[in-house]
Amino acid sequence: MTINFKDALGVHADALHVRAERTKVLAANIANESTPGYTARDLDFGAVLQDRIAAEAGEPALSEAEALYRVPFHPSADGNTVEIGVEQAAFSQNASDFQTSLTFINMKLRGLAKAINGQ
Repeated sequence: MTINFKDALGVHADALHVRAERTKVLAANIANESTPGYTARDLDFGAVLQDRIAAEAGEPALSEAEALYRVPFHPSADGNTVEIGVEQAAFSQNASDFQTSLTFINMKLRGLAKAINGQ
């Protein structure tokens, strides 16, 4: 009997991939904090995850899940929309959520290991 890890891990593997994609987008925002004209972007985690799940199920995507532009609270004169405090908070929250998804995956894998070993 084979183990289908995709079924065993559920949505957590997809969530981990989406969190990693969001980390890249947020890191690019932070790196371009002083680039004139740079527009900050972010991913709608829920929409991207829903699209990924729908795609794996063979269903059409419900929305266009792509990086969205962030509207600044205080626009700068050079057209840059990156606000470092907002970006750092979003990055920190995303890192915490990434760790949570990783913890769920570890718990699932430990449970599978116990089942395999007959414990």
